[in-house]
Amino acid sequence: QVQLVESGGGLVQAGGSLRLSCAASGRTFSSSAMAWFRQALGKEREFVAAIRWSASNTYYADSVKGRFTISRDNAKNTVYLQMNSLKPEDTAVYYCANTFYSTWPALSLDGRYRYWGQGTQVTVSS
Repeated sequence: QVQLVESGGGLVQAGGSLRLSCAASGRTFSSSAMAWFRQALGKEREFVAAIRWSASNTYYADSVKGRFTISRDNAKNTVYLQMNSLKPEDTAVYYCANTFYSTWPALSLDGRYRYWGQGTQVTVSS
């Protein structure tokens, strides 16, 4: 019903910036929110940021707040993650996901997300 495709990952030096995009297709209007998660090698998947479709409510992990910004373009069915002041510890595969939940803390839990993209690699060199 919903398909997600991430893009924009790559290699960047510490302090640099990247913008990730997640193009969604299908019945995105049936969902409540989109989010970005990341998974570093050898670590568990962790929540990064989320945004609601019908409202502009945004949510961020403490580790990225002030550096990352999640946004959306409903007309394009696309969600973005602007990443500034990147650190080596931001290195991970970044995934976008879709959920029918709309409240915290459900939005921070990967088990609450029904659809996932394939992921895009972000590598930050020191």
